[in-house]
Amino acid sequence: MTRAFVTGPSGQDGSYLIERLLADGVEVHALAHPDDPAPEAPGVELHSGDLLDLERTRHLLVDLVPDEVYNLAGLSSVARSWDEPDLTGRVNGLAAVALMESARLAQEKSGRAVRFVQASSAEIFGEADRSPQDESTPVRPVNPYGVAKAYAHLAVDVYRRRDLHAVSAILYNHESPRRPTQFVTRKITSSVAAIARGQATTLALGNLDARRDWGWAPDYVDALVLAARADEARDYVVATGVAHSVRDFVAAAFARAGIDDWEAHVVIDPAFVRPADATELVGDSSRARRHLGWEPTTPFAEIVGRMVEADLTELDLEEQGAQSASSPIR
Repeated sequence: MTRAFVTGPSGQDGSYLIERLLADGVEVHALAHPDDPAPEAPGVELHSGDLLDLERTRHLLVDLVPDEVYNLAGLSSVARSWDEPDLTGRVNGLAAVALMESARLAQEKSGRAVRFVQASSAEIFGEADRSPQDESTPVRPVNPYGVAKAYAHLAVDVYRRRDLHAVSAILYNHESPRRPTQFVTRKITSSVAAIARGQATTLALGNLDARRDWGWAPDYVDALVLAARADEARDYVVATGVAHSVRDFVAAAFARAGIDDWEAHVVIDPAFVRPADATELVGDSSRARRHLGWEPTTPFAEIVGRMVEADLTELDLEEQGAQSASSPIR
C-alpha cells in the first residue's frame, strides 16, 4: 500500500488532498499543528507537531519512510506576510527545504524511493517579464510570501540533483467554499451573501484592478497527485490560462446573489491595499496538460457561484438554527 505524508492537513488544499488520497486507497499520515483544527478525515493518522520543529519532523519522516510527501503547510496569506516576513521566511522557506532534506535522508537510510511535492505559488514570478508565465519564467517575487516560496521552489531543483524525485507545483490562485474567510475571495463571497440576506450593506476592498488566474481547488490537488506519480520529476505550472480582475470576481459574486447594482455596495479602503502587488498573474499550464494529462474542469463564474451558494446556505442554516432556538417548547 502506498504511504503518503501530508503537511497542512487542515487547510483548503490539505483537506481535498487527503480525501483524494484516501479514495485512492493510500495510507495517509498528516502533520497537524497543535493550534490548527483537526482535519475531519476518518482514516488519517494524525501526528501533532510544528513544521518549524525540524528535528522532530525529521525523525518522524525518517521513521515513516513515506512513498509520497506533499508539503502544503505554511503561511498562505500574502497580506500576512507583510506583517510577519520573518515567520513567513522560516515556515514557507526554511522549513520546506528542511522537509526536502528529511525526505532525502529517509530515502537514503531506507533504500526506498520517496517522491516529494512542494506546493509553490505564482507569487514567485511577481512582476513577471512575460504573460502568461510558464516554468521558464524568471523568478522575481515582489512580496515576502513570494520570496519565501521562491527559496523553496529553487531548492526543489537542488534536491532533484541529489536523486530525490522532487516536484515544484506552481499553483495559481485556486478557490472553493473551504477557502478561509481571511482570504479576499472568501471575504467577497461571504460579504455578498450577507448583503443578499440583509445582514450587511457594504464590502470593503483594496485594489480591484489586480488580475489573477483563478481555478477550482480540487482540480489543483489532482495535479499534485499526478505530478508526484509521474515517471519524471519536473516543475509544473498549474493554472487555467485565463485571468480575471478582482472587480470581475466581485461582479460575478453579486450576480450569483441576484444583485445587479453592486458598485453601490463596494467601498475602497486604503488599509487593504498592499505595499506591492503583482499587476497580473496568469499561467501557461501546457506542460501539465501535456505530460500529466491534467485539465481544469470548472469555469471562473461557476467557481465564484459555488462559493456564494455555500455562503448563502451557511447563513440560511444559521438563521434556521436561531429560529429553532428561540421557538417556545410545546
